[in-house]
Amino acid sequence: MISVLGLDIGSKRIGVAGCDRTGLIATGLTTIDNKSFVYVTEQLSQIARQREATLLVVGLPYTMDGSLGNQARRVQKFTKRLAQALSLPVTYVDERLTSLEAKQQLQAERRPIDKDKGLIDRRAAAIILQQWLDLDRSRA
Repeated sequence: MISVLGLDIGSKRIGVAGCDRTGLIATGLTTIDNKSFVYVTEQLSQIARQREATLLVVGLPYTMDGSLGNQARRVQKFTKRLAQALSLPVTYVDERLTSLEAKQQLQAERRPIDKDKGLIDRRAAAIILQQWLDLDRSRA
């Protein structure tokens, strides 16, 4: 049994994904408005408790040349505080192009993405988590 949360951390919103108990399929759960650190921590704490999460998988936005830019450093700093507040370990996944992939998937499904920007964030979080689940399975 596995319970992991995937996060797509943005300056306005945080996409949250979870996986089924077998650790095979990641699904977008919700989007949290990134109003304040306290607000985000309270929201994620509830989700982590409900789902009995044991790990946070966070998308790290590397630059296209593979280096850590300003945004990636901001995400790392935020995530470090978040992990301490939630008492959960963190691992990172390269999230380059996940938002684009999420947008393309949703368009292919004919989902209206202009009305719900959080939909892209949730789907991107699911893609991030799915990448980690697939990697984790291949290592086992």
